[in-house]
Amino acid sequence: MLHRTLTLMLFCAVTLSAWADKGDRSKPMTLESDKPCTLDLAKQVSMCSGNVTIAQGSLQIRAERIELRETPDGWRRALAVGTAGKPASYRQRRAGAADEQVEGSAERIEYDGRTDTLKFSGGAQVRRLKAGVVADEIQGALITWDNTAELFSVQGGAATAGNPGGRVRAVLAPREGNAAAASAPAASLRPSGQVGERR
Repeated sequence: MLHRTLTLMLFCAVTLSAWADKGDRSKPMTLESDKPCTLDLAKQVSMCSGNVTIAQGSLQIRAERIELRETPDGWRRALAVGTAGKPASYRQRRAGAADEQVEGSAERIEYDGRTDTLKFSGGAQVRRLKAGVVADEIQGALITWDNTAELFSVQGGAATAGNPGGRVRAVLAPREGNAAAASAPAASLRPSGQVGERR
């Protein structure tokens, strides 16, 4: 269906900008897993499985299997793969905001340090939490986050029990200090029907 193939570009420079804490890059990275890891220092490839956790500063990625590669010039790329019942997850403190964090989950999470991008694919969800409460949330089959450009690309996908239309969904909190938002009643988004469907 048409609505499943459309791409929604979200330019949310205020509520969704500067999500990653850049200070994490200068901190050491820790890999932990329940099963043995293979660390190939010559090829700069690490492969771990069994409840794997990568931690670097406030950045934390958890998955059943993680493959980490480092290029000759020092950039890191990671692939995190979850299981059917337990998706891969990502969590990091938002830059400049002590009480804000970003978290996401998907069947696969791909991180590219050179381009500063994250791809969440397969039942993807990304949320911004403020003091532990969800403020913004994006759902789709594929979410690509370009942190440098402060741009999210979200695509819909196959229908699921939680999303029978396979549609993209975004719930964005009003900006703080926004007079119009302060005077408006609280509202929530609900999935719309099929194209042309009467309500």
